[in-house]
Amino acid sequence: LQTAARLRVGASRGGNRVQGRRWCSPRAAVAEGAMTESTLRRFDAAKLSETELVELMARPRMDMDSIFDAVRPIVAAVRDEGDAAVARFTQQFDGVTPDPVCVPLEELPEPTLDPDVQRAFDVAYENIAAFHTAQKEQASVAVETMPGVKCRRVSRPIGAVGLYIPGGTAVLPSTALMLAVPAKIAGCETVVLATPPRKDGSICPEVLYVAKKAGVTHVLKAGGAQAVAAMGYGTASTPKVDKLFGPGNQFVTAAKMLLQGSEAMVAIDMPAGPSEVLVIADAEAPASHVAADLLSQAEHGKDSQVVLVALPGADLDAIEAAVAEQAAALPRSEIAREALSHSYVVAVAGVDEACAFSNRYAPEHLIVNVADAEALLPKLDNAGSIFLGRWTPESVGDYASGTNHVLPTYGYSRMYSGVSLDSFLKYMTVQQLSEEGLRALGPHVERMAAVEGLDAHKQAVTLRLASLNN
Repeated sequence: LQTAARLRVGASRGGNRVQGRRWCSPRAAVAEGAMTESTLRRFDAAKLSETELVELMARPRMDMDSIFDAVRPIVAAVRDEGDAAVARFTQQFDGVTPDPVCVPLEELPEPTLDPDVQRAFDVAYENIAAFHTAQKEQASVAVETMPGVKCRRVSRPIGAVGLYIPGGTAVLPSTALMLAVPAKIAGCETVVLATPPRKDGSICPEVLYVAKKAGVTHVLKAGGAQAVAAMGYGTASTPKVDKLFGPGNQFVTAAKMLLQGSEAMVAIDMPAGPSEVLVIADAEAPASHVAADLLSQAEHGKDSQVVLVALPGADLDAIEAAVAEQAAALPRSEIAREALSHSYVVAVAGVDEACAFSNRYAPEHLIVNVADAEALLPKLDNAGSIFLGRWTPESVGDYASGTNHVLPTYGYSRMYSGVSLDSFLKYMTVQQLSEEGLRALGPHVERMAAVEGLDAHKQAVTLRLASLNN
């Protein structure tokens, strides 16, 4: 795996030399990729053309057309056949037939966990609850915009939510925490948790423990597009939800996107893609820490991407050696090898250039392993979640710091936020005018309605003003 983990210098024609070594252009690096598998290529940001920079920012491609073609029949079958289709597809893809497909949580037995594992999940629960509870203070707004004109914003929980908890290449009870805890704090009445069953038809005990602790109401024993469709449309056993949450593979993502634009009338948390991390490292960043942070996302999936933005003096040879050593010992080394094959290092001249590159890339996770990391925060605009300083690995956010790990990927952090308490709430605006308020504001509204030619709008004000004058 040393070859798989090497940060190999590209030897392409037209490559750029930096510190005596040859660096590659994105186009040449792609051509060379066939020569050596799974390398982290090196680039010099100062030597990249705009075209090359655009190429470098591109994520690993997903053929969404073929994925949508595969998912549409599954979604349609669940819509038309309900639980029977869910059971059939779960047998086909997971080798087990759930019976029943979805059950009220209280019908499932209390799980037994190792005491240390249970304590770890309890600590994570407490921290996640504390951070998301604090967000309630920002929910309501009340302003008197002018005398007698009062405007408010009030929040209400979304009535029914569906939480997708992956269970394919890795079981993720931490995701159950990240979704179920804010749903409980928001006050959602119906909370359906979907996760693939184990071969004996049971649910992962850690996921079940979190579900019971966080107030989940139903457990859907299915994964994949069929589970998403069951929650979106509802079945005989599965309550229909108003909003779908959670990460998943490309088939889960495609199902969510199809349902969002369908007659199911269901919202989704955000578009999602493969997991990713960008690490900004300076000369003092410990090589073993940087390598571990890169591999922590590379092991997520073969389509994950990791990027190292190296400030002057960063010891790339030491990082290369640490990546090779740590990668060789990973149980998921084959997955990490594939992810490293489309990941890279980019050298920058200073902090401003590092922040500019990161903002343009818009990573899901951003680790800032530099001296005085706090000073960089005002310069960082696009990231799902940021991890500041030497002692803040991305892993703490994934599990137990309190922030949410369900985050926008694939560059969507330019316009989307990660899951928060707000994700489980809807907001209504309220206005109330007194007689004084209508007298002051009404004439202005009349004039604006006249400009737009909406006479009924104007009349609604004019008649009330006339009543006040009588």
